[in-house]
Amino acid sequence: MSIISKIKSNPKLKQMALSLLIPKNDHKPRLWVRIFLNPFKHKRGKNSIVRWKTRVDVFPFNNFELGAKSIIEDFSTINNGVGDVIIGSNTIIGLGNVIIGPVSIGDNVMFAQNIVVSGLNHGYEDVNIPPAFQKVNVKQITIADDVWIGANSVITAGVNIGKHSVIGGGSVVTKDVPPYCIAVGNPAKIVKKYNAETLTWDKVL
Repeated sequence: MSIISKIKSNPKLKQMALSLLIPKNDHKPRLWVRIFLNPFKHKRGKNSIVRWKTRVDVFPFNNFELGAKSIIEDFSTINNGVGDVIIGSNTIIGLGNVIIGPVSIGDNVMFAQNIVVSGLNHGYEDVNIPPAFQKVNVKQITIADDVWIGANSVITAGVNIGKHSVIGGGSVVTKDVPPYCIAVGNPAKIVKKYNAETLTWDKVL
């Protein structure tokens, strides 16, 4: 068992480690973590860019990877506190995006502006405890290669989006989207699908 696994499995060790990594009443890593730990733990591909006004809240106990020639634009937030954030190569994360792990994003993906992709939900079932203090639920989000997601969209926990699919602006995706489909709306529904025989995008009735 690795050191990280031992810490995660022991509540007292976990609490001690978190206090060293995160200031009290805060949700971002301490300065020493950002300077001395993260550069050695996390992977940045050649010619990748993270803009200066991006909030990169990544911790050493989960993974963060950014592929070659990918870019994360200003005012975005990347958080791997509850799960890995993996971003492929030649991928654009547009202005003001929020990405909370566990999330895997493929190659040649385009995110427009103000998109939220979160693999995290707070529990709410116990009415005697505020949701902020209840146990979190975590489900992996997977976005395949060549996907395009329009501005102001929300991708909810547990969703898979297939290769070369398009999500229309303002959509809320609560269910899987197969490859080569166009989905729009709240909740998002598939409106077109690529026909490999006729080489056309056909409407879905």
